[in-house]
Amino acid sequence: MSETNQIDINSLHHTVLRETEDDSLLEIDPNFYRNLSDFIGNLRKQEFDGVESKIKDSLIEMATELTSLLINIRLDKISKSDDFEIGHLLDEEKFILDSQEEQRERTEMILSATINGKSKFLESLSQNHKTKRIAIRFLQEVDEIVGADLEKYGPFKTEDIATIPYENAQALIAKNVATKVRWED
Repeated sequence: MSETNQIDINSLHHTVLRETEDDSLLEIDPNFYRNLSDFIGNLRKQEFDGVESKIKDSLIEMATELTSLLINIRLDKISKSDDFEIGHLLDEEKFILDSQEEQRERTEMILSATINGKSKFLESLSQNHKTKRIAIRFLQEVDEIVGADLEKYGPFKTEDIATIPYENAQALIAKNVATKVRWED
């Protein structure tokens, strides 16, 4: 990367190449993913005609593939090693690992409750999960529904946003009637 930490397709390729050639997790700029996002975002904003447009689209595709490859390589290294340098983890990678740790904890919780005969705990957990509310955006009109918590919701118009029980939201999402809203977005 250059002194100004700017990313271009060559520096991205070089970073991916270095990461693939070394068994350890490499130290890269803490703002790497943000700088990369700026690079790809700026490419997307540019308007070209003809050949230049095709070149831009190819650059975006190449940058996208290299980004995916880099993230997967780094996460694979992390998952296969107990002695990686924690300081080499980027914040975005820590965010991913945090969710994996939560998944392990939940798996252990279910396993423990199951093998220790805590069926009431599992029933409570299941009910709480079904009725926990999540935000969705409606992609089409929906009549009033009765939620997993036995409350009434709706009716909804296209583009309405609502928080409804998880089980109902998943059913609507599966039918492409709604999409999950991520507040972080």
